[in-house]
Amino acid sequence: MINESEFIKRLQDPKSKEAAFRELLQLYKERLYWHIRKIVLNHNDADDVLQNTFIKVHRSIDKFKGESKLFSWLYRIATNESITILNKNAKRLQITNEEYQDRAINNLTADVYFEGDEIALKLQKAIATLPKKQQLVFNMRYFEDIKYKDMAVILDLSEGALKSSYHIAAKKIEAYLTSD
Repeated sequence: MINESEFIKRLQDPKSKEAAFRELLQLYKERLYWHIRKIVLNHNDADDVLQNTFIKVHRSIDKFKGESKLFSWLYRIATNESITILNKNAKRLQITNEEYQDRAINNLTADVYFEGDEIALKLQKAIATLPKKQQLVFNMRYFEDIKYKDMAVILDLSEGALKSSYHIAAKKIEAYLTSD
């Protein structure tokens, strides 16, 4: 396990920044990719968002004050970048975010990078019916097992609100999955 404060110092020191940044990439790129992918649903968009996330991290690591965990800060940037690309794509196509989300779900079966079966696809469709905040909370808790305390920092919400959102999301998903 790395000492986070030492690692941050290495990331902020011009002499060790590049080597430390390569280490950061190795530590977090896969986890962040799947976090992003659950939001944007598309491999190419997830790759773009991941790249944008690490560019932002590289440019602003010197401003990181350590008031939160490094991974929380990374997830917050990745989450915001994911939402930005969803909004941008919907605007470019001149459709609502909900219509864009529906398209993304319908395109999942054609996505060569989607490895899920029929049940996984149905779960993704159920998640897509949720409001964006509930989607984020459900994905972060269910798939990534992120603690509510860490989620509160990432999403800038209270732990109570997050627990409530997760509970409501789980009930809606259960209802969707058992409705057939």
